[in-house]
Amino acid sequence: MNGAVLSRLAISVVVLAGLFCSANAWAANVILVQPLNPSTTMVEAIVRVRGELISEGFQVEVMSGPEGGQVRHWLEVLASTRKADAVVAVLGDATPDSVELWVVDQVTEKTVVRRIPFKPESDLAPKTFAIHALELLRASFLEIDLLPANHPSTDKPIPTAVVHFVDRENIPNPSRRFGIEAAGAVVFGLGDIGPAFVPILRLGWAINSSLVAQVDVAGFGTQAHVHHDTRRAQVAESFLLLGARRRFLPDRQLYPTLSLSAGVLHTRAEGEDSSTVQGREAVLWSGLLDLGLGIRRGLAHGIEVEFASHLQFANPYPAIRFDGSVVATSVYPSLLFILSMGAWP
Repeated sequence: MNGAVLSRLAISVVVLAGLFCSANAWAANVILVQPLNPSTTMVEAIVRVRGELISEGFQVEVMSGPEGGQVRHWLEVLASTRKADAVVAVLGDATPDSVELWVVDQVTEKTVVRRIPFKPESDLAPKTFAIHALELLRASFLEIDLLPANHPSTDKPIPTAVVHFVDRENIPNPSRRFGIEAAGAVVFGLGDIGPAFVPILRLGWAINSSLVAQVDVAGFGTQAHVHHDTRRAQVAESFLLLGARRRFLPDRQLYPTLSLSAGVLHTRAEGEDSSTVQGREAVLWSGLLDLGLGIRRGLAHGIEVEFASHLQFANPYPAIRFDGSVVATSVYPSLLFILSMGAWP
């Protein structure tokens, strides 16, 4: 394997990983403020809210509130100095059956105060509190659509996590039915044939919120190289797969996936002997089984990104022969790292 191929593949892997990880940079920041001496039930409620916000793609910080003074001013200064997109605080007077909840929304530049039900003796208190807190925050973010065009807030980029969070309210069914995705795969043969890069076109149909039928078509990628004495071969692969992808926790913004597909693999090899300047071409069709495990992230407006690793098994598996002797094998199995991005309108 020559140095140029290795360098190109290394750059591809770094770029693919960088693009996927950069999605984390689009997260919004939320600060949760709890009372100075919270009860066990309130701590559990705050933990529940924090977990829900993290699952939606927010970066969350928990801290204690002030001892007294101007609550509103303190919260607004906190949001501004920490550059938080929102502050959700449990402050003010508490009664036996309710608490005062504040939301300082930096996206719409508004502060909202509501008294919400909270009965510490109830086992459902943490869950009820979390529902009310999240809905109040979502309702505040929703007002971004009601602002006039010349309002200062409309000039600011809206964090992707906020858009996704608000879309939950606007779209009754979060499962998009049809999708088209473009992907790039770095293929490593665990045999002796070197790595290659292959573009993939993927079509998907959501059978339900957890199961997606998909078709993968791959080809027109780079060629892998095999060298043996004075002879060498260039190997190109393409494949067609039909299968299904299982989405775990699909109501989350970031969730794992498991896929199983079957199809056909087309392998074309061009060999030559530098000592005799002779060449030969061979083609092989194989059955192909693909098993994939990935992590998928939903972005704004139905855009989804996934990074996955796949194992592919072919029968018969491609092998390079010189003078009847096998000098290299390909899918035994092959390991693929795939980054995909597509739209689910």
